[in-house]
Amino acid sequence: MPRPRTGPPAPPLSGRLARWWPVLPVAAPVVLLAVPFEYGNGSSTSTNISVSDMASAFLVLFCAVRLLRGTGPGSRPLSPAAAVVLGVPVVGLAVATVTAADPVAALPGFVRYLQVFVLVPAAVVLLLRDARDFRFVAGFFVVLALVQGGFGVWQYATRSGASYMGSDIRAVGTFGPTDVMGMATIVAFGMVVATGLALRPPPGAPRWVRPAATAAAVALVLPLAFSFSRGSWIATAVAVLAVVLLAGLRTAVRALTAAVAVAVVLVGGFGVGSQLITERLGSITQVTAAPDQSVTDRYTMWAAAVGMWRDDPATGVGLKGFPAYRDGHASLGLSSGSDTAGAGHAFQRQPLLSPHNMYLLVLSEQGLVGITALAGSWAALLAGGARRLFSARRRSGAAADCGLMAVGLMLWQTVDFLYADIGGPATALTGIVFGLIAWWALTGPEPGAVTRGPALPGAVTPGPASPGAARTPASVRPGAV
Repeated sequence: MPRPRTGPPAPPLSGRLARWWPVLPVAAPVVLLAVPFEYGNGSSTSTNISVSDMASAFLVLFCAVRLLRGTGPGSRPLSPAAAVVLGVPVVGLAVATVTAADPVAALPGFVRYLQVFVLVPAAVVLLLRDARDFRFVAGFFVVLALVQGGFGVWQYATRSGASYMGSDIRAVGTFGPTDVMGMATIVAFGMVVATGLALRPPPGAPRWVRPAATAAAVALVLPLAFSFSRGSWIATAVAVLAVVLLAGLRTAVRALTAAVAVAVVLVGGFGVGSQLITERLGSITQVTAAPDQSVTDRYTMWAAAVGMWRDDPATGVGLKGFPAYRDGHASLGLSSGSDTAGAGHAFQRQPLLSPHNMYLLVLSEQGLVGITALAGSWAALLAGGARRLFSARRRSGAAADCGLMAVGLMLWQTVDFLYADIGGPATALTGIVFGLIAWWALTGPEPGAVTRGPALPGAVTPGPASPGAARTPASVRPGAV
């Protein structure tokens, strides 16, 4: 009789904990984002503090301690290139804070920007040791997206979501009606990551990774549709299409064919394309000819932001200054606020505190100095990530899956910032996303490096080949990713 085939023995629990505990602080803000709790007065989602914000603060502190101790992951300083790319936004932030009409009132904005675009990304770059760490953290994005997305679909089905067009059907997950973009953002991140894994599984990945990632990406279409978030739809379409095309021509043809088939089944077979979703999709093409009130408010606030910048072109009106200067630059067509209700919350009129465009928000509050520094940093990350991805695609065994995910996330964020800005609990997740992007673009696998295997939540990493075999940790082996 043939002997049954067995895989390599799983390493003991202590060994797995020793391998992963240094990167757990990076995954913690992602996991804790599911906790529906915020500390603050509720008047501004950009100044409220979530559990995920606390976890990201611990992440920065954890990294700082390891950097000072000089041992283990995170003990080596950033490379000069990484320090410049991640540190240059501080210039614009400092200038905008000092030149603000009320520097003390601008300090919370300074801390928030520093958290999202400088400190948290730098901590992620320092703590991630290789591509397995990258995949470990990225896998939690998919898990969180499935949890929040599943809850969102349930809200739509049971009419217990946020209010939309007179019905409580808008999927918002655990974020409530005051942050309708929160669940959509998380679901979109998960879809981009799952698409990258499905198109280019890590070398040596278990056979279940590709079908599981494909199923996750398809499943996340529903909650994204039920979020009724036009900005997230556009950004996700651009990012996913880019990931598909960057995966290779043959892969792109197969993926696009499958996507068309899934769309036909969802829309035609199950009737998912409801009238409200169809109308919402159609409204994207009518934002200039027949804009609804939310689009009119957005155009008005965009014009107000441009007006603020013209008054102070170099340094802007100062961080957190947009609400104070808004009425002096906005037309009479601007609403007093947006109506929110549903998802277990009473009716509330939410003030319009930002232009819902990250680029115009930075331009109005930080001027040309701030937008040049921040947008320049993002452009460097996108260019560096794309360069490494093209190089990795040409090498067998390279961590091209990480590159697809990083470039896809950067493209999503770049497009989404045309319709949104930072604010709300999901802001903490944005810092982790920029950290993953920065790791790939600035300190990721070097040319010639090859990956040793996958590391996803729930995946088992093979142990040593023999009980007595010595093994050098991946974090100190040259070329390990």
